Amino acid sequence: MEPPTNQTDILSNLGIEALNEMQLAAQKSILEEQNVLLLSSTGSGKTLAFLLPVLQLLQPEKKRVQCLILVPSRELALQIEQVWKKMSSGHKVNVCYGGHSKLIEMQNLSTPPALLIGTPGRIMDHINRKSFEWDGIESLVLDEFDKSLELGFQEQMSFIIGCLKNLKKRVLVSATAAIEIPKFAGVRTLARLNFIPEDHAEKNGLSTRLVISRDKDKIETLVQLICSLNSESALIFCNHRQSAERTSELLNERGILATFYHGGMDQDDRERSLIQFRNGSIRYLVTTDLASRGLDIPEMKHVIHYHLPATEDEFTHRNGRTARMYASGTACVILHTDEQRPAFLEETVEVIELSSKNPLPRPPEFVTLYINGGKKNKLNKVDIVGFLSQKGKLEKGDIGLIEVKDFMSFAAVRKSKVKNVLKRIEMEKMKGKKYKIELANTKIVMKEKKDRRSNK
Repeated sequence: MEPPTNQTDILSNLGIEALNEMQLAAQKSILEEQNVLLLSSTGSGKTLAFLLPVLQLLQPEKKRVQCLILVPSRELALQIEQVWKKMSSGHKVNVCYGGHSKLIEMQNLSTPPALLIGTPGRIMDHINRKSFEWDGIESLVLDEFDKSLELGFQEQMSFIIGCLKNLKKRVLVSATAAIEIPKFAGVRTLARLNFIPEDHAEKNGLSTRLVISRDKDKIETLVQLICSLNSESALIFCNHRQSAERTSELLNERGILATFYHGGMDQDDRERSLIQFRNGSIRYLVTTDLASRGLDIPEMKHVIHYHLPATEDEFTHRNGRTARMYASGTACVILHTDEQRPAFLEETVEVIELSSKNPLPRPPEFVTLYINGGKKNKLNKVDIVGFLSQKGKLEKGDIGLIEVKDFMSFAAVRKSKVKNVLKRIEMEKMKGKKYKIELANTKIVMKEKKDRRSNK
């Protein structure tokens, strides 16, 4: 693919007509200033705001890593990579993060990317292994750096920045305004761009609602609340990993198809949950605060606080998953009658009554197929669509979102057609090879989790 010739082409590749005010200001400042602090709300387009000037700073003739982006989570790393690839810049990108094969990463780094994205722990590991040369890195981006500090990455970030002796530009990015710049960032003076509205909720069309639960565990109230959402998707926040799993299982027992997501899951399980949520084969994702930032998921109309977070910042970040880019959304807080109301929950918040007569949400129209082959097996989306169309006899409208990973792929298929599809393709080969293809449903995820527990 030919790289785009100008910014208009890049925006066209991304499906964007024009940059917003924040993105224009960030692009100008990052190109002109040595050090920049960019503060902007979740969902406002911060990723593109720093990727566009990063692209302009890259020099095609230099075959080495020129820019490093450090992020707190693998999900944010993959999201940034996805945006970069959609830009079709012509510059190679690699992503490194915990849970991903180190061998594959080292092989990828043997041909240096212009842009390297990674979590602090994994990048530090590659520096110690001398997997790539870092002397050519002139630009550094610390995305969601406050979250990296919260997660305890100070030592790794300090080590990495200490190794980058030829840095000419530092960009710090956050969705939180009241933050302190760490000394190891090496920033004495910087241009500060603050695009976080004083009243973020009001400007972003976010409606906060309060639901009172008479039962302490609140599960029946949660079920009634979900049933009131007209089968629309929702993120459901819990404070602990075990709570997220338990809540997901209880919803499934009550006929509401849900899955869970948290930092203690294996990488494959986490990706499977997110993919099913993205492609609509599961509408309800029960999660910890890990999902409050840096997740590549569709626009959410509803956020549910099954458990309230400890701080107002985390409350704000959770709510940032909805009402994004100045759209509208609702944040529903479930409080037990004896639960202390936090100071950040305004007295004027609307209290809603729920009906127990609302029907269960409609089942999703699509399910997800798991394929045990991916990019490293030379499979791509076109191969999978062709296989499902020709061998599975599916029409165009029967195939939904397809995602291809290194060694596995996922395809959304219309639920009413999947039984016959699996029969038709049972003995068929794709590109001359037989792959294992099966349903990747939430019950499999939970069974695998229980099996792992019983084997401990």
